[in-house]
Formats: sequence, structure tokens, C-alpha cells
Amino acid sequence: MQQFSGQEPSGTLLIVDDSDINRELLEAIFEPYYPAEQAENGKVGLAAVLGAPEKYCAILLDVVMPEMNGIEVLRHLNSLGFMDRIPVFLITAETNDDVTREAYELGVMDVIIKPVVPYIVLRRVNSVVELFRARRILGDKVQEQQSELLMQARKIIKLNEGMIEALSTAIEFRSGESGEHVRRIHDITEFLLLRTDLGEGLSREDIRHIALASIMHDVGKIAIPDSILNKPGRLTPEEFEIIKTHTVRGAEMLQKIPQLREHESYHYAYDIARHHHERWDGRGYPDGLKGDEISIWAQIVSLADVYDALVNRRCYKKPIPREEALRMIRDNECGVFNPRLLDRFFAVEDELARLYDHEGGHNDKENSHG
Repeated sequence: MQQFSGQEPSGTLLIVDDSDINRELLEAIFEPYYPAEQAENGKVGLAAVLGAPEKYCAILLDVVMPEMNGIEVLRHLNSLGFMDRIPVFLITAETNDDVTREAYELGVMDVIIKPVVPYIVLRRVNSVVELFRARRILGDKVQEQQSELLMQARKIIKLNEGMIEALSTAIEFRSGESGEHVRRIHDITEFLLLRTDLGEGLSREDIRHIALASIMHDVGKIAIPDSILNKPGRLTPEEFEIIKTHTVRGAEMLQKIPQLREHESYHYAYDIARHHHERWDGRGYPDGLKGDEISIWAQIVSLADVYDALVNRRCYKKPIPREEALRMIRDNECGVFNPRLLDRFFAVEDELARLYDHEGGHNDKENSHG
């Protein structure tokens, strides 16, 4: 006997029937094409499928059986989502229309009436098994292509994020800093959003984008003259007014980068660049926002920036001891912050300090104005 399509079928045929003669007859018909297993009732057949669903290429199922009938088996398989994965055929002497209708509604592929005609049952089963196999192969190829596209997309995202970090770090180097400042701002921002209720309502993906956006907070400093940006000692009032423009200039710069505007971090980056020097009391710049008019992410970056600036060396100051830095923040000597933000910050600052220690201690090479 010739194979139906000339292709080797794969998988095992499960024959579920309470009649020994019927099971042996069906196995003999399909023996040249499929390895077969037999189950003497629906309960045994269902257990076999649930134990190794990937093993079976098709199920030949009787209707009237002890323990569990064929319709009950179909109901179980349908509820578990197996009917889309394994083709099921009713092979039965039962001709009740209600049974046939329910079987088709439950997803059975075909109803074959006993006594079976070997070449007919063989052709019907083989056709469907091959269809399922072809669909599975196509699905695997589609899945493989999707995985490749996803991998390429991740590489592009990683490249884009790397370019963002490189730009931000380059600006830090320009002002004589090591570039670690932006990485610490990233880590502090992410830490406060993940480890406190300040990130409530934000998904982990949102927090990842906010942390990435935080490293662009000082991107506008690229527009500040070196003579002011790297000036040792205190700035004059006029020079400070120029420094303050880095917030607006940074936001404008981000707005003019088309690729960045399409990035999920853009909304956060624009807001943080423009508003990380606003104050809770409304006396910050550039827009004089007050209270909750300032987004929580811009508030967090503002506090992280102050904290990092205090405990590290800058061109105009030596690093301040941690305890003194915390006192200055608590006493509003470095700006006025949201009381809730300060409460959460002081609650976890010990852990933040350990993060600094893990990274090798406070950096004495950094310096920056604003």
C-alpha cells in the first residue's frame, strides 16, 4: 500500500475504543503509516493525552464507552485547548444528530461511521494529519522569524540606548567629570521608583524608560560655554543665569532629534531635562512649577542630582560627608523638595549608600555647575 502523500507522517496515533476488535482493526489499517497506542475507554485515553500531548498526531475516538464516553473526552480536550493542537476523529456507530452536532461544535475534525471502509478512513485521517503537520511547520517558521525580528529589534533598542548613554557621558566628560554621574543618577532614579511607593502606578517598563531618560537630564549643558561650565569657584549672577538655560536648551535639543521623539523614553526625557531644577515651593526654574505640577520623575532626578553632587567632588567644592549632605537636604539648603519624596528617600538612603560603596565609593573627580 502506498503512503497517501509520499511523506513520512510523524507522531503516534491514539485509538480510544472499548472494543478490542475495533481497536485492532484500526491499528491494522494505519500500521504502515503510524505507530499506534490503544486505550480501552475515554478515561484511559484522556489520561494518555494529558500525560504527553505532544506525542500524538491524531486521536480516533469512539462515542459509547464505559468510564468516560467520547463526548466527555471531547469536552475535556476542548476546555484545555487541545482541539487546535491534535486532530480528533469520531469513529462510531452512533448516528444521533445531537451527538454529531456537539462533536463538531467541540472541534472534532470528522465523524466517520462504523463499519469503517479502510481506504476512506485512511485518506480522511492522513489528509488532516498532514494539514496539521504543515500548519505546525509553518507556525514554527513564523515563530522563528518573529524571534529573529525580535532579536534584531532588541539590538536596535540596545544600540539606541547606548548612543543615548554615550551622548550623556560625553557631556559629562566635557565638564571634566568621569561620566559616572549619569550612571548613578540612572541607578538612584530606578532604585527609588522600584523600591518605594514613588513608582506606584508605573510598570517596570515605564520605570526602565524613566531611568534611561534621567541620564539625559543635563544634555543642555552642551550649549553652555566652557568658560562657565568649567569655571572653578562660584559663578557670578550673570553666569548662573546662563547656566540655568541648560534646562530649556536641553529640552529643545531633545525635541529636535526625530529618532528620539519616537523612543518610549522621550516624554520622560523632555520633562526631566526641562524641569529637574524646579522646586516644590515654586521658586525653581525655568517654569516656576510648584508642588505636584512637577512630575514625580523630574522630582526624583532633581533630588538624585543634588545628593550625588553633594557627596562627590566638584570643581567648585570638595565632597561633603554623607551625614552633612543629608542634613543639608533635610534642612532645605539645596532646594525645597516634596516631603513625601524626602520621607521615602531617607527611608532607603542607607541602601543607596551601600550602592555607592559597591561601586567603589564616592568619586572625587567629578565637578559640575547646576
